[in-house]
Amino acid sequence: MEEFATEEAALPAAQGEAEHPALALANSAVALPGGHTADLLGTPARAERWLARRGLAPDGAGLAEVCATQLRSLREQVRSLLASRVAGVPALPAAVTAVNDAMTRVPTASLLMWDEKTGPYRAAPHPTTAIVEHALAAIAADAADLLTSPDAARLTACASPPCNRFLLKQGRRQWCCTRCGDRARAARAYARRTRTD
Repeated sequence: MEEFATEEAALPAAQGEAEHPALALANSAVALPGGHTADLLGTPARAERWLARRGLAPDGAGLAEVCATQLRSLREQVRSLLASRVAGVPALPAAVTAVNDAMTRVPTASLLMWDEKTGPYRAAPHPTTAIVEHALAAIAADAADLLTSPDAARLTACASPPCNRFLLKQGRRQWCCTRCGDRARAARAYARRTRTD
């Protein structure tokens, strides 16, 4: 668990991740300098911790590898949709289908429930066996909302290779985090120095 905490702390959130869990999901696999990668969903324990930190699953949910695999699969489909939007090209039909399937796999209506002591109330069914399906549905719905909202016009890819993260532009900021911005500025400065030498 310590390795996960260190890895996640080393990856500051990109602009927009706090408001959009779909953006955070897309950014949960990061290309790092030197050919390294960081996968915040690489194991069931990491996937569970990632979901719990975002309020999408309770701590100690006991996710299995099949659950982590479903989450990683949705991540790739959401990344595909975001990349299509940023590039201004049509989305892959399979990515659209995957997001729609995730959204419709669980009931979204609040059902009528009856408590013997307090009487009738409404609540969305959320059995513990469907924790991942509910998390996937929430993330997929957020992806659909992000791609169809005014925020979609601010969606961009980090401009600091090899970073593969997405962000919502704010002002002139083109990088997902200060680390990437510093790396890009250092690369530009190095290029200027070597050009003048």
